[in-house]
Amino acid sequence: MLLSFVQNPKVSLSSSASYSHPVPWKAASLSLSEYSVRQNQIQRRVLGIKCSISKIHSYGTVDYERRPMLKWNAIYKRISLMEKPELGSGTVLTRWEREGRQLSKWELCRVVKELRKYKRYDRALEVYDWMNNRGERFRLSSSDAAIQLDLIGKVSGISSAENFFLNLSDNTKDRRIYGALLNAYVRARLKGKAESLLDRMRSKGYATHALPFNVMMTLYMNLKEYEKVDAVVSEMMEKNIQLDVYSYNIWLSCRGSLGSAEGMEQVFEQMKQDKTVNPNWTTFSTMATMYIKLGQFEKAEESLRRVESRITGRDRIPYHYLLSLYGSVGNKEEIYRVWNVYKSIFPSIPNLGYHAIISSLLRIDDIEGAENVYQEWLPFKSSYDPRIANLFMGYYVNNGNLDKAINFVDHIVEVGGKPNSATWETLAKGHTGEKRISEALSCWKEAFAAEGAKNWRP
Repeated sequence: MLLSFVQNPKVSLSSSASYSHPVPWKAASLSLSEYSVRQNQIQRRVLGIKCSISKIHSYGTVDYERRPMLKWNAIYKRISLMEKPELGSGTVLTRWEREGRQLSKWELCRVVKELRKYKRYDRALEVYDWMNNRGERFRLSSSDAAIQLDLIGKVSGISSAENFFLNLSDNTKDRRIYGALLNAYVRARLKGKAESLLDRMRSKGYATHALPFNVMMTLYMNLKEYEKVDAVVSEMMEKNIQLDVYSYNIWLSCRGSLGSAEGMEQVFEQMKQDKTVNPNWTTFSTMATMYIKLGQFEKAEESLRRVESRITGRDRIPYHYLLSLYGSVGNKEEIYRVWNVYKSIFPSIPNLGYHAIISSLLRIDDIEGAENVYQEWLPFKSSYDPRIANLFMGYYVNNGNLDKAINFVDHIVEVGGKPNSATWETLAKGHTGEKRISEALSCWKEAFAAEGAKNWRP
């Protein structure tokens, strides 16, 4: 997910699926799916958009919302639960049709959407490969090509994404395709290539709206080149390119990152005067985060109250931010109040929600409260998430309670969980602090051998 500035001081282009950090923050980074939807909106002269971290938008190729979900959901589950994932998504799709049920493009695109939502990029790309091998049945549009380029970049790297781009016909390379490649460059932090590509987009008339400039501002925020964010905003104003809510949210983050509450407030005043833009909950969570960093806790809490007033629909993510940010402020009463509101609205809370509340309680040293919430989570968890356990591991080790951390590893196994590399790393650091070198080395060995260790960096 190329989503927003999410839950850490470094701006991320990935979805939003990351977990709470001491001061989670979110301004405005843009996913490929958001990019494609924006192109369609521009073409139809539609000005309003909805910002959502967790939502994966359609690409204008199919109507996702008006079809029954039963069949595509069954296919998605088969792919997700493959016993031998090395066989690839194509084997599931072929078997499905051999059972006498023909697949439509709509169903396959909906499966891709769901796989991308949960970061199963390799499986999603395999679905497109299966369709590509059946070109007589499936007509793939430039939107589909843009999705494939994005997936190729994530699965195989930027060089493969570039090769895919070069092999496309010039007629296919519309603003969606260029936008997908720009996103890939920004995700890889290839500033030179991103700037060069934006110049090409300018010359082709593909940079007449906010989106590509927002993507570049995201890159400059990642690289902490804050002055270039102001330069991009200036260019947009000079060319009468309308700033959108993403633009303003990035600009707010930039001013806050420069340590200027006054500068951030000036941007917010300008945003309020812009009749084409409505501040959203992200706007105020961004401001709250910046105020916390600047030690202005009263203003931070005022912004957090505004976050709550802007929550619409059944969006869970704002509650995770509220929990974490109130933890950063140190307001125990508000942490529990938001948690109770959250539970009253949603019949079930995902692991991410429990991670947010436990992380916040540990941050204010409410270990008893955190352990109570953990016990509440255990009977209802969808799966045992070691990242939640690792919060306690870190707390125990950091507070000199190594024995409790050791016992907690045993507990993880007893309740059906698997310690991951970070679990063993935390325990290794605890042993090192106690000069137990042989025990520490043993834990490091476990860390390198744990499931998923290839994606772990000590």
